[in-house]
Amino acid sequence: MTRNKIQAATAGLAVLLALTACGSTATGTQATEIPKTQNTRDISEGVQPDAAAVALLPESYKAKGELTVAMDLSSPPTTFLAEDNVTPIGVNPDVARLVAKKLGLKLKFENTAFDTIIPGIDGGRYDFTATTMSATPERLQVLDMIDYLKGGSAVAVAAGNPLNLTNDTLCGKNIAVTKGSTQQLKHLPNVSKWTCEEKGKPAINAVTLPNVQEALTQLDSKRIDGVFYDAGALAWAAIQQPTHFTVLSPRMDTRTNTNVAIGLKKGSPLTPALQKAIQSVLETPEYKKSLDYWGLGESAITEATIR
Repeated sequence: MTRNKIQAATAGLAVLLALTACGSTATGTQATEIPKTQNTRDISEGVQPDAAAVALLPESYKAKGELTVAMDLSSPPTTFLAEDNVTPIGVNPDVARLVAKKLGLKLKFENTAFDTIIPGIDGGRYDFTATTMSATPERLQVLDMIDYLKGGSAVAVAAGNPLNLTNDTLCGKNIAVTKGSTQQLKHLPNVSKWTCEEKGKPAINAVTLPNVQEALTQLDSKRIDGVFYDAGALAWAAIQQPTHFTVLSPRMDTRTNTNVAIGLKKGSPLTPALQKAIQSVLETPEYKKSLDYWGLGESAITEATIR
């Protein structure tokens, strides 16, 4: 997930949380429908340890029997708190629970601001993070990072796409981006250049707004033609308000690596075991079930590559 102005993303989605769509409990056995924001089920229940991953665990972790994961629990649908204000839910908590199960360890969550996570890992307060963090050159100087999810950007349009827009027909359209986001600073200018300007078509008109809430509000009132933002957040908005928003598919090609990665201290003895456990998670039905449940089925990957 793009982490510029993450608090703006949180504010933008807060109103959507109140309009929660109902979904199955995602256990595969229960028919009861409950709001996603109230669903505190543990998707890792019944998942067995991976012997090969456990064999790679340093003895100190086996003795402790627990991993501490740091997350910024403020970003639905990937990482946030349930309505009980206690239980971490979303794709990232699901993945973290599955990883811990594959290692045969208990899991302790630490809710912390995004910009304090890396210093906390470096200082030994947390074992790892699964908080939709991309592997930038700066982060790779201090972290080992292991891919577990595909991020990326997408475009939301009015429900039903009445203008019949595609990723390639945004030229001359008014497309909102949030101030300070990578969509504003990098991706929309590039996409406009590649798909429009270099082909002699009018540039995409970027409408810079303070947060995604304002952007979606203006889209709903037809003052703009689309919103270019984090794909996961837009997918959540569309789930919450399906009669208001549609997300264009596929995601926007920004010619960048969009994978996000679990991070742990550079050179950590835990890295080999964690990589093996993540790879094992990617091969479970629970991984895909979690992504589908949170509207992020397109985010699945198959290789837990160490960056």
